[in-house]
Amino acid sequence: MPPFAHVLAGFTLGFAFRRKLAQVLRETPSNSSIASLDPTRLTVGGIAALALDFDGVLAPHGFPVPLPEAQEWLARCSKVFGADRIFILSNKPTEARMAWFRNNFPEIRFISGVRKKPYPDGLEKAGELARVPMSAILMVDDRLLTGCLAALVAGARPLYIRRPCISFSHRPMAELFFMMLRAGERFLLK
Repeated sequence: MPPFAHVLAGFTLGFAFRRKLAQVLRETPSNSSIASLDPTRLTVGGIAALALDFDGVLAPHGFPVPLPEAQEWLARCSKVFGADRIFILSNKPTEARMAWFRNNFPEIRFISGVRKKPYPDGLEKAGELARVPMSAILMVDDRLLTGCLAALVAGARPLYIRRPCISFSHRPMAELFFMMLRAGERFLLK
């Protein structure tokens, strides 16, 4: 696959799903973060498995481990869903991150060996591993044209994080870049 094919797919698929993405944006509260997500309430809505982005959702960009509050949230989610039904679907699955999960949440798996989001491959693999229908998977992501779009393409449910984890002291240029990407996505969908 050519480099950056997932970027082109983001624009072409994003155009095809623009109305649904705009609806996701409109319906997402401005303070949406994982801290505001109650795992038990998610199951009431029919969610049986979680696919989580890492950067912006569990930690700021480039962090090797989830933030302490994300670790606590993952522990609650593991009790509700079962850790074997939680997946990390990140376009940057570093060895340090995978090692941390092996040591702390060994049943939570990284989805790898698939095309990057917004392609639906990672969510399809999560559905197979969790043995649940796509409509029972919640993709939690801080980007509309990657994870949220992948969820719509796959038939899973997107949950957009409008208040992502950021750290300007750690990687200021990366955080600024992704803030601009998020703002650009929201602008295009309004």
